[in-house]
Amino acid sequence: MESIATNPLAGHNVAGKRVLVTGSSRGVGAATARYFAQAGASVVINYRNKAARAEKLVAEFAEYEGDSFAVGADLTDGNSVAAMLAEVKDRLGGLDILVLNASGGMEQNMGADYALRLNRDAQVGMLTAARELMGAGGRVVFVTSHQAHFIRTTPTMEAYVPVAESKRAGEDALRELIPSLAEQGIDFVVVSGDMIEGTITATLLNRLEPGAIEARRETAGRLYNVAEFAAEVALAAVEPVPADHTRLVGDVSSFNAE
Repeated sequence: MESIATNPLAGHNVAGKRVLVTGSSRGVGAATARYFAQAGASVVINYRNKAARAEKLVAEFAEYEGDSFAVGADLTDGNSVAAMLAEVKDRLGGLDILVLNASGGMEQNMGADYALRLNRDAQVGMLTAARELMGAGGRVVFVTSHQAHFIRTTPTMEAYVPVAESKRAGEDALRELIPSLAEQGIDFVVVSGDMIEGTITATLLNRLEPGAIEARRETAGRLYNVAEFAAEVALAAVEPVPADHTRLVGDVSSFNAE
């Protein structure tokens, strides 16, 4: 993993918090989970089919104070999500922080509607189920990209359009839950970032549209790496929520606001 000088959560009261990060066996999710574990939180590492990667993280986190463990679950399957949350309740008693990091839509042979099922329907389903384990003072963080967040006003690469549109649909559907979450005492924040160096999505996009990453890097000046963006995701779970519930990471000068 790319490293940063200090854990971004240093100085924040995270020890003892119960955190679930979806899609956290690798990439930004894994780096986010690592920051929480290092800070003393109990972290649930969720994966769909990367069990070995997830268990490797569990072994790494064993040196820290929290009770961290891995649970496999397909977020598009309600029964799978229910089983995961039942295990979380049995082991931790509840949740304080939910990081909705898992996303996709560029996979092959998953069905024409997979991007929408995962990036919208599964996100809402996951939050709806998980909030039953959360109470006042809880925090939900939804992770997205500028290419998705601004898709209505700023075109993106053709290969990424289905993902971008479905992630924006997911963001909109989750935002509709903000009033009821607030009644429950749960905060909600969206973290949107530019292309992230070293992620699977960036690699796939660059393969489909050679030069895409270099072009975006030149336009933006720089792109965040996995560790840097994960640090922003982790901070979004503990710092005050912006008035518009949105934490924008990196350059946004190329994107038109709605």
